[in-house]
Amino acid sequence: MGLNPESRARFNLGRASVLLLEENQLGMSILVQILTGFGAKTLHRCETVNEAEQAVQKVEIDLLIVDALGPEGAGYDFVRWLRHSGIQPNCYAPVLLTAGHTPTAAVSKARDCGAHFIIAKPLTPISVLERILWISKEGRRFVECDSYVGPDRRFKNDGVPAGMAGRRRDDLPVEVGEATMPNMDQDVIDSMMKTRRVQI
Repeated sequence: MGLNPESRARFNLGRASVLLLEENQLGMSILVQILTGFGAKTLHRCETVNEAEQAVQKVEIDLLIVDALGPEGAGYDFVRWLRHSGIQPNCYAPVLLTAGHTPTAAVSKARDCGAHFIIAKPLTPISVLERILWISKEGRRFVECDSYVGPDRRFKNDGVPAGMAGRRRDDLPVEVGEATMPNMDQDVIDSMMKTRRVQI
């Protein structure tokens, strides 16, 4: 995924308040270098979930970058707590989760705890920047119910965001073309929805 020069030139976190939850000193150092490179001046560095919970209750946060924090996934639990905490406006702040391994189960866990995205380590400035820009442009609505609080987990596939080049052969084009087949008849759609007895 590439960024156009205009996006790079205008991006600055100078007025943003960013919370970093990372227990590894090297990981924290990398995050700090990346974010200060983007102009961030207000960084709340937390090494434990307890420190992060206290920070969220004291200061307003614009962005959280949270590590999964080991195999038990305390980082996921922190994001879930944040979303259900009712601490406004922080409970609605964008969250990027980071993890050393991102198998399908980890991606699902990140989605279900209320994070916006999960990013695989090692982090690079461009991967962090692309995700922050994507969050700022996509504007997903928040869903609040008993079992889930967070950004709408349903993605509408409109193709590659404007100004970014696709990475996959099957990426949809940004422009929507003319229909290539006729619409289905309502009778056909209704027949697809009917329950059928299956012979075993």
